[in-house]
Amino acid sequence: MTSQLRRAALSIALNIAEGSGLTKVEFKNFLRRARGSVHECIPILVIALDNSYISKEEHDGFYQTCQKLAKSISALIKSMK
Repeated sequence: MTSQLRRAALSIALNIAEGSGLTKVEFKNFLRRARGSVHECIPILVIALDNSYISKEEHDGFYQTCQKLAKSISALIKSMK
């Protein structure tokens, strides 16, 4: 589970970086992939909480970070007309 969360988190940054040097259309696709990776982290956090690997406070903090990041990526996608 740890490795899956690390891969998903790394995928967020790598998709944004890779897409940033491409056309707007391609960049938007990479941003969507990055947002998908953010959303992939959320159920992993739930499983970690359910199995007592992380505390409720840690889960809530990570969850809020994921929500903010997903909203930021969505706002960036919308800004690219």
